[in-house]
Amino acid sequence: MPVEVNSALPATIPVSDQPPLRELLSYSRPYRGRRRLAVAMSLLNKVCDVAPELLIGAAVDIVVSSSGQSFVGRILGTDDRFTQLSVLVAVTVLIWLAESATEYLAVTTWRNLAQTIEHEARMDAYRHIQTLEMAYFEDRTSGGLMAILNDDVNQLERFLDLGPHKLIITAANVVFVGLTFLVVSPLLALLAFLPIPVIIAGSLWYQARLEPRYAAVRSAAGIIGDTLTNGIGGIATIKAFNAEDREVARVEADSEAYRLANRDAITYSTAFNPLIRMAVLAGFTMTLIVGGRAALNGDLAVGVFSMLVYMTQRLLWPLTALGETLDQYQRAMASCRRIFGLLRAQPRILPGTTTLPSPVQGAITFDDVSFRYSPDPADPPVLERVSIAVPAGETHAIVGPTGSGKSTVLKLLLRLYEPTDGRITLDGVQIDQLSFASLRGATGLVAQDVFLFHGTVRENLAYGRPDATDAEIRRAAELAEAASFIEALPDGYDTLVGERGQKLSGGQRQRLTIARAILRDPAVLILDEATSAVDNETEAAIQRSLAKVAAGRTTVVIAHRLSTVRHAHRIHVLEAGRVVEAGTHDELVAAGGLYAALWRVQTGEAAHASAD
Repeated sequence: MPVEVNSALPATIPVSDQPPLRELLSYSRPYRGRRRLAVAMSLLNKVCDVAPELLIGAAVDIVVSSSGQSFVGRILGTDDRFTQLSVLVAVTVLIWLAESATEYLAVTTWRNLAQTIEHEARMDAYRHIQTLEMAYFEDRTSGGLMAILNDDVNQLERFLDLGPHKLIITAANVVFVGLTFLVVSPLLALLAFLPIPVIIAGSLWYQARLEPRYAAVRSAAGIIGDTLTNGIGGIATIKAFNAEDREVARVEADSEAYRLANRDAITYSTAFNPLIRMAVLAGFTMTLIVGGRAALNGDLAVGVFSMLVYMTQRLLWPLTALGETLDQYQRAMASCRRIFGLLRAQPRILPGTTTLPSPVQGAITFDDVSFRYSPDPADPPVLERVSIAVPAGETHAIVGPTGSGKSTVLKLLLRLYEPTDGRITLDGVQIDQLSFASLRGATGLVAQDVFLFHGTVRENLAYGRPDATDAEIRRAAELAEAASFIEALPDGYDTLVGERGQKLSGGQRQRLTIARAILRDPAVLILDEATSAVDNETEAAIQRSLAKVAAGRTTVVIAHRLSTVRHAHRIHVLEAGRVVEAGTHDELVAAGGLYAALWRVQTGEAAHASAD
């Protein structure tokens, strides 16, 4: 089935151009003590891991020494070979115990440090997202952001859990084994180490080629995250339009793109291990041939030869795991670039430092305010030279045709966007000078797009005021005409509303958001089509409640139904982003302008006149 491709793709989140490992290491600086302990335990673990090979060589030396004058015997001062072996066994037991203890301490320290860094990276990214303006989210998809906060942060865990530990013990292994070889046989040391430059060069070569491939994998992961988020969020619409097969095909296309991106990366990363094995085979073969010949000629003790054979394997074989570690490293670095790219996004709307004087009166002024969503000055403005004055304690309504800019006025008042020109004040203070806590703490919003969090009715009502008492919550519910249906729910105020309140009807959800705003007891109550999802009877009841709540409180009402604002102190009529009329309901009807035309349409007068 063909799948349509949307050419108007959302804006991508730019990746960081800074070295990702250096930025990642900055998270471990506050935990230097834990980091040093982890490094020390990794090094000790490798010492204990290499030591048994030395003991094997010593044991072979004891067994083949007929006189008992082995290296161990000379140290212990005894010719009894069983005593020498017994001492070696005791030392081996101690080393194995030490190896187990240091491995446990190293792994637990590294993994706990990884969890701490992962947690802080996720929280920094999420905390930073909360500071970004609404325009940022409108240009990007929630699925893409979720891919960073979840998938990319989890990629860090896969590398940080044991990646540093493996890299440290691999490097320490080369150093410790190399020193042993140099002491015993510089020639064998040279032969055993010949593959290492090949392995290192190959690692760097693969790193350079894996990086863009894993960047493509993370990008594909973000795209499929977008598709899945949209599909789950829009499941009701998908079913209503019988589009299940189409959506499955869309996910299949994105999942196939993700699979192919991974296949390209896997092809390169998997080929690394066989090449390393060939290099290991070359070094191991040279040790067997050259060292074995020296042992046969009597130039090298049998015990020492045995030890070197094991040491060669101990030196080179762990390098075969380097490919897997580098694979995890490149995945993690690709994710780091996306995480730190998100953290580098700068908020364009910053809070001020001024606090409103107490008590807040709620006087609002729009002074020649213009606004356009696009930064291109050639694009038409959404609002143009809008001036509105709302005295403290009054109820003012903003009405007009669809697309006239009504809701934009409220977004500017809450500083979700910044005006292109003009200024907005609250109690005489420009809102761009106010802290967000002061500005938004003085307002209570009932939005047209109702949103409830997954939780109980009580938790949603108290969202704007977590310290509210049960009595205050019930009182707010009563004022919003919500108490009766809440108490009829299976668990009353403790009933789970489901994601986005899906267990409730549209009218019930809207009444809960009204109660949530009322409970906050704001100086300025903002209603954006607050009764658009309720029936006429419920609307009338809510209007009665809002009339009581609005008494003595500044209230700004965005309304499509003009009957809901006919008693407002003043009504401002917008058309194409301009205030074309303002006055009371009676004044505007008598004026015979746009408001009067809208009123006639809604009351049916226009239809009657046409029929006549």
